[in-house]
Amino acid sequence: MNQNLLTVDELAESLNVPKSWIYSRTRETGPDAMPKISVGKYRRFVLDDVLAWLKKQNEAD
Repeated sequence: MNQNLLTVDELAESLNVPKSWIYSRTRETGPDAMPKISVGKYRRFVLDDVLAWLKKQNEAD
């Protein structure tokens, strides 16, 4: 993996959404859950994976 892992703060800034929106999505489970990586108690994100997930969510609407 040659992409940087983003923190909740960094992802929220990149997507221009509140951190609370990110946290609420990280609590969801199942095949349509936001892609995340658990590092102990911390959550990290690959921006390209999250953007692909958002695009898929938008197409489903």
